[in-house]
Amino acid sequence: MSLAATHPTPEISVVIPVCNEVDNVAPLAGEIVAALQGKPFEILFVDDGSTDGTAAAIRELRSRIPQVRLLRHSFRSGQSAAVCSGVRHARAEWIATLDGDGQNDPADIPKLYESRLVAELVMGNRVQRRDTWLRHAQSRVANGVRGWLLGDGTPDTGCGIKVMHRGQFLELPRFDHMHRFLPALFLRAGARVVSVPVAHRPRARGTSKYGLFDRLWVGIVDIFGVMWLRRRFRPGLQIRED
Repeated sequence: MSLAATHPTPEISVVIPVCNEVDNVAPLAGEIVAALQGKPFEILFVDDGSTDGTAAAIRELRSRIPQVRLLRHSFRSGQSAAVCSGVRHARAEWIATLDGDGQNDPADIPKLYESRLVAELVMGNRVQRRDTWLRHAQSRVANGVRGWLLGDGTPDTGCGIKVMHRGQFLELPRFDHMHRFLPALFLRAGARVVSVPVAHRPRARGTSKYGLFDRLWVGIVDIFGVMWLRRRFRPGLQIRED
């Protein structure tokens, strides 16, 4: 029997990239269920090459939470690839994304979802970070450089919690680390982008998968690629059949 036959079409699909987050998947799923009560939804965990018991923990969740789905990459491909896989396989028109480390609060999803009425991409803005001073400083520098060069008007482009229109996302160019530049890419396509304040929590379980090079220098190099894309695209083209 097909998935569509056993579950109603969801109103919102929650996509969560995970890599070696065995201790975080169950608490995160429980919080999502509590946050989205009253709405048809699905939860897509995208296991990006975990080497611990993450996949087994997600399979166990399915016996208790029927909305849970598991997608698995055959090898580690990165967060952007995991987000793209989840969005492609999602069934809802609107997508919410969360980081798999538990630092995003699923209780913020309904607030972001309400703002879909005025934008195709609703970004979370972590106004009070719960990170180490070094990680906070890295993010401030990276966000400052991105904002200066790309002019995307988004104070926190690295925030993992966001809500976006699935069809609009699928039209974007795809590349490694694209998840860091979604506001600029959506604006490039003529879409609307807004930011909404959200909570941020310290990591309670597991370890970070990113270091200084991943968060700062790689992102700065990618900015020039996004600038190149923007210069070679003219939004607003209309097509009329005569």
